[in-house]
Amino acid sequence: MNFTVAKIGAVITALSVIGFAICMLIEFDFGSYLVSMFIAFGFVMMIAGFHAESDNEHKVAANTALVLSGVYTVLILLVYFAQTTAVRLDSLGEEALRIIDYKRLGLFFSYDLLGYGVMSLATFFIGLSINARSRLDKWLKWLLMFHGVFFIGCFLAPMLGMFSSKMDGADWIGMLILEVWCIYFLPICILSYLHFANTSNK
Repeated sequence: MNFTVAKIGAVITALSVIGFAICMLIEFDFGSYLVSMFIAFGFVMMIAGFHAESDNEHKVAANTALVLSGVYTVLILLVYFAQTTAVRLDSLGEEALRIIDYKRLGLFFSYDLLGYGVMSLATFFIGLSINARSRLDKWLKWLLMFHGVFFIGCFLAPMLGMFSSKMDGADWIGMLILEVWCIYFLPICILSYLHFANTSNK
């Protein structure tokens, strides 16, 4: 049962990443926000699967990753649930929109970056916990750990004011960064599914 849930999580995450990439290309904002929430749901299921199989020597790293995945999920759900509800449906004032409208690159945009920074830390720590025996597992381990590098940019960018609604080309630059992230993260989802499938068959 543990690895069935984890496999389902990997599938949900993979399909959501693909959906996110497509929605961005066709400029379907509501779809992007919606599938981003499912990336979070699937990601927690994946991390919980890795946590379940971790041995005592790596349990602290796995526990850290599991907690961080929960923090990431809360931040992401707050950001994107606000976009699909209050921002889309309510008649908010300019000041409120400046804060919570993702496209204004304000506070909730910064929370989004923080969320994905925390997600990156979660992948780093769960990568530390994986006891890689096969070549595919070694690829998975290093992809997860290297993904942790994204934490630095996601954490510091809002503090340094690197993104602003007044910045020229902000939309296409942001889209390019996110599309590259999708290309990077999709193999992690696929390799995670294969990992859990192989583990459950042993």
